[in-house]
Amino acid sequence: MTTQTLEFKAEIKQLLDLMIHSIYTNRDIFLRELISNASDAIDKLRFAALTQPDVLENESAFKIKLIANRSAKTLTISDNGIGMTLDEVTDQIGTIAKSGTRAFLEEVKKHPDLGSRPELIGQFGVGFYAAFMAAHTVILRTRKAGVPATQGVLWQSQGDGQYRVEATEKAQYGTDVILQLKDDCLEYLEEYKLRELVKKYSDFVEHPITMDVTREEMPLDAEGKEIKDAKPVIKISEETLNSRKAIWTRSKSDISAEEYNEFYKHVAKDWVNPRITIHFSAEGSSEFKAILFVPEHAPLDLFMPEHKTGLQLYIKRVFISDQCLELLPDYLRFVRGVVDSSDLPLNISRETLQDNPLLARIRKNLVKKLLDQIEKLQQEDRDKYLAFYREFGRVLKEGAHSDFDNKERLARLLYFKSTQSNGEQLRSLSEYVSAMPAAQKEIYYLTGESLEQLRHSPHLEAFAQKGYEVLLMDEFVDEWVVEGIGKFQDKLLRSIAKGDVEIESPEEKVQKDQQREEKTKSFGDLISYLKETLKSEVKDVRLSSRLTQSACCLVADAYDPTANMERILQAMKQPVPEFKRILEINAEHPVYEKMNRLFQTDKNSPLLNDYARLLLDQALLTEGSKIKDPLWFTQKISALMALG
Repeated sequence: MTTQTLEFKAEIKQLLDLMIHSIYTNRDIFLRELISNASDAIDKLRFAALTQPDVLENESAFKIKLIANRSAKTLTISDNGIGMTLDEVTDQIGTIAKSGTRAFLEEVKKHPDLGSRPELIGQFGVGFYAAFMAAHTVILRTRKAGVPATQGVLWQSQGDGQYRVEATEKAQYGTDVILQLKDDCLEYLEEYKLRELVKKYSDFVEHPITMDVTREEMPLDAEGKEIKDAKPVIKISEETLNSRKAIWTRSKSDISAEEYNEFYKHVAKDWVNPRITIHFSAEGSSEFKAILFVPEHAPLDLFMPEHKTGLQLYIKRVFISDQCLELLPDYLRFVRGVVDSSDLPLNISRETLQDNPLLARIRKNLVKKLLDQIEKLQQEDRDKYLAFYREFGRVLKEGAHSDFDNKERLARLLYFKSTQSNGEQLRSLSEYVSAMPAAQKEIYYLTGESLEQLRHSPHLEAFAQKGYEVLLMDEFVDEWVVEGIGKFQDKLLRSIAKGDVEIESPEEKVQKDQQREEKTKSFGDLISYLKETLKSEVKDVRLSSRLTQSACCLVADAYDPTANMERILQAMKQPVPEFKRILEINAEHPVYEKMNRLFQTDKNSPLLNDYARLLLDQALLTEGSKIKDPLWFTQKISALMALG
């Protein structure tokens, strides 16, 4: 092929500009990222070789080599991993981390300070571009393992929005990343600096990271003594810079907190220390070792479909997968770490992992350990737990709906806003139940789009008057959470926006029933009129037991979805059957006295129809739903204001 000069995609240009001009907080990160990429490439080749031994081309001594050339001012990171084809170079380098890059840039636009946080680089899968933090030009030479030496690829860019790509011959498969360093980055050619960075960030990489080290040695005589006045002899030897010890195989007592933290940063591509570290071994029916980490902060792409999930899986220290989804349920997808099994067969394929009963046992054990530690944090330090919960609570909630075996444990870990808490303060279900009045028999909640909307909902009025706490659930996942939990400590979770609610004592109920009977006699004909007028849009019209101040509200029937659930399903492009709701009216409100007098005087008055429709629109707006004809609504309101 001839040399091609191509344009980076728009988002890559923005990313390169950010790398070159903005992120200087800690440039050392570039070496960690490139070494990590090289390690991943070797792991992929090792895995491929399990079923295709020929790809190794009789080569089995995997290594990552650092080559510092002081005269040329270049630093090369070379690996004998799986390498890339031309198409893979174009796809993975020209448009690398497409979705992740967009997410990163979108967040930087919202929060400009993110541009100075190097910890986000690895998190979004854009680590290759960290090279431009230290280099004015980056050259990549690569060849895919298993293809002829003539099918190598040469890629080059100065980070100016373009890159050149051409065919080249490469005797050794793998990838060489050659950095032509900026003048203020020449310290990365020094042996001490490279040794320091590898020890600090990449000491736990399983494959040897080597460097040619230059030594001056004095010649020795036959007796082994230095020869006086002789010139020193220059000797070059290859030195391995990393310890290569699989940290999970070592005793916990021999591992420092700093070592755990650095290992976490290596596997998680993070820059800050983890919140929770769990290191344990399992024996018996399933033998494995694991180190699990709960991050300090949730990744910004945690809820994006492209978010990378899963733990690294090793079998007898042989890398199998860096995203083994079968090891943890999806609601624990924020957990990072390594699992090394002694029982799984080395020739297992990624496709058959999910059907392996041994893996299911490992998964169950991992989930138990994680929930144990999360519960421990909750019990020992409420503030620290709530800091964790604000990062990952939304994901944890998914488990209460999907993980039947751990439903009760997860329910205890969940927190919600409520009518009894100020601002963003949270209440657990246990705290809610402990504070319930003796007469209260159920756990009440209300779902909606925002806390502000929920706090002003008319559905709360009778509960506030009674002094009953109501949980305010403003996250979309909450609709499924309450369905999944169902009961907590033998108390039903009941939506105050569904069905009929009875919160009176037996004595109060008798009195309420008498009042309702009297109101039905007084307003029965008007209620019948409203039912007939609005029959195409509501299931029923009835007197309300939940309103004390507002004129009306809409409630779902006991087994129908709430208005909030309907909105969520519509936003997800899911088919939503038509469910008519019930219009409840507050007969104590003065508007009905006036409507009733008008009805008794002139049953055919067009004002009655307008009032009926205005009541329905008012109820829709209050719950956050759209009204059918906003123009009609505003015209009628204006007309009423003019009359007033």
